[in-house]
Amino acid sequence: MEAEKKVGGIRRTTHAGPWGGNGGISWDDRTYNGVREITLVYDRCIDSIRVEYDKNGKNVLGEKHGGTGGNRTTNIKLQYPAEFLTNISGHYSPIVHGGSNVIRSLTFKSNRRTFGPFGVEEGTPFSFPTNGGLIIGFKGRSGWYLDSISIHISRVHTSKLLERVHLKLQKLFGHKKLEGGAKTNKTA
Repeated sequence: MEAEKKVGGIRRTTHAGPWGGNGGISWDDRTYNGVREITLVYDRCIDSIRVEYDKNGKNVLGEKHGGTGGNRTTNIKLQYPAEFLTNISGHYSPIVHGGSNVIRSLTFKSNRRTFGPFGVEEGTPFSFPTNGGLIIGFKGRSGWYLDSISIHISRVHTSKLLERVHLKLQKLFGHKKLEGGAKTNKTA
């Protein structure tokens, strides 16, 4: 697990993957605060991906990774910062007999919606829920197609999440103080 210093504490990041093949050239968009939009071009496989990230309130458009094929395009627009990616899944396999694995389909889940599947659901399935984290970047391999994909995950707990947990604790335990400011109805 990588650790990265942030104002107000430590932001823990890790990555998951890769899923797919070894063809193409390696790329890494690095980590950001979150994902705003994903553009996929696809047909029988995922031909390319391009991600728009958020970095401290500013849009950062990543490079396009993959080829120029595909006759379908989709733009996944998240309602950032209230909406964030929590899961990636899909399939990978060769598109021609004897070829190398490429990403055949992708599905993304946010804390609010599911996007996809896009492409063809054939081959080896993969799925990675972040279990309370959020996807903050992508990396992979690409050439003519999106050959493989990995994700960067943040385990940061935002103040909004902590506020929601605090409110739930108040509802569960009443209004007497717990350590750290939470309240309970139990007496010591």
